[in-house]
Amino acid sequence: MPAILKVQADGADEGCVTFVLHNEDHTLGNSLRYMIMKTADVDFCGYTITHPSESKINFRIQTRGSIPATEPLRSGLNELSDVCQHVLNTFQARVNEFKERQEEPME
Repeated sequence: MPAILKVQADGADEGCVTFVLHNEDHTLGNSLRYMIMKTADVDFCGYTITHPSESKINFRIQTRGSIPATEPLRSGLNELSDVCQHVLNTFQARVNEFKERQEEPME
């Protein structure tokens, strides 16, 4: 899991938060944004790269109602992890199938 710092203005709503993700770039930013935007209670989700020489993302989430922004962030990270695990498992299964076919004797 990336190192995350929660940044919020004094007295601000828990549904409107900017998270700073250190040592991350567009690879995580865009994938995570996509997963979070699928959530019905999210009004806005976006990210910016502060500067090309810095490896951190400012990740903004705004939710509807009383749902804190940490909930869609947590569920988005979990869903993204599940998708990555599925891709890895599928890839590994296909590699194993390929290797087995290579080991079969030719007729």
